[in-house]
Amino acid sequence: MSAEQELEAFRQQTRDWLAENCPEGARGPGQIAWGSSKVELEPDVRLWLERMAERGWTVPTWPREYGGAELDRDHYTVLIDELKRIAARTPLTGRGVNYIGPTILELGSDDQKARWLPGIARGEGGWAMGYSEPGAGSDLAGLTTRATLKGDHYVLNGRKTWTSDAMDCDYIFVLVRTDPDKPKHEGISLVLIDMDQPGVQVRPIALLSGASPFNETLFEDAVARADDVIGGVNNGWTVGKRLLQFERSTHAGINISGSQGGRSADAHMPEKIRRYVQSHGARMSDPILRERLVRFEQNAHAQRLTQSRAIEELQARAPGFTSSAVKLTGALNAQEADELLLAAMGTRGLAWEGDDAKEIEATRTWLRQKSLTIAGGTKEVQLNIIAKRVLGLPD
Repeated sequence: MSAEQELEAFRQQTRDWLAENCPEGARGPGQIAWGSSKVELEPDVRLWLERMAERGWTVPTWPREYGGAELDRDHYTVLIDELKRIAARTPLTGRGVNYIGPTILELGSDDQKARWLPGIARGEGGWAMGYSEPGAGSDLAGLTTRATLKGDHYVLNGRKTWTSDAMDCDYIFVLVRTDPDKPKHEGISLVLIDMDQPGVQVRPIALLSGASPFNETLFEDAVARADDVIGGVNNGWTVGKRLLQFERSTHAGINISGSQGGRSADAHMPEKIRRYVQSHGARMSDPILRERLVRFEQNAHAQRLTQSRAIEELQARAPGFTSSAVKLTGALNAQEADELLLAAMGTRGLAWEGDDAKEIEATRTWLRQKSLTIAGGTKEVQLNIIAKRVLGLPD
């Protein structure tokens, strides 16, 4: 059997299996599992997670011994195509399979891989990210959270901020200072922490949108195993930057090491606006708005082509600095989509309460997605990376 025939046979087998095993309640928009033990899953979502995990398709490119299916790029692409074809939801997402899992897979010890990766692949535990601090945001190396070695464990003290979803997480990976006497970039380590302990406290931060997905996370004599430092003690700056590449490539929809590569939702804003116009009689006679809409669709199409090219050219398990470019353009396009929808809605785009849930959601989404050019590295940080690392411009 030729390679093309084998790939086509895999496509048919995948299509048949998905038709039989993907529940109706796991198709189309809706809940997606991300591993948290504190979030109750709908029955079909739970079933979908279990079936895909058993097949190794929650993390399809990972080795089988760690819960994956060892799919190469061509077979992975076929799987994603077939999932899209039936509008199947990602069976498992989150920082476990997309951020820390790939980092452990690449930089962790054999023992760390064996202890952590199979559970992550099965969705056993939601993960938070402990990077930013009140006095060290974009200057990440200025962090002051301390980890002091005492026997076979570290004792942590300090504070992290903007820890998304921490109130529902089971674990957190944290950048800490393990050697204050070294230069600030050299005395940092990345350590894994169980959040279910008295030394970890989570305080929600209220946002303009009315939601509180972000938090402050305080460590007061919190304990972490000494053998849960990933990539070596005092090597956290290198490990932390690699994890950020996984994060940014996930935002960009090109992280094939996790569960989401190539599956970021296409922003079909023209269709959304047309549906809104038909149901609410909103205005579309404004030529400036129509011109913005055409320009947006052109940019969105270019973004999808760039995303596809990045996936096709991918040689490692995660892209390098180009992830910043794809991540940033995707964030800007998503923000422009929200602006367009609100412009088409007119005064209805300012709704905050009332009977029309779609209008309220549009307003709150517009506010919430202002964070897209902050989360995962600010717009300014991404532009610096693109200038230096992608375009090769001088400092």
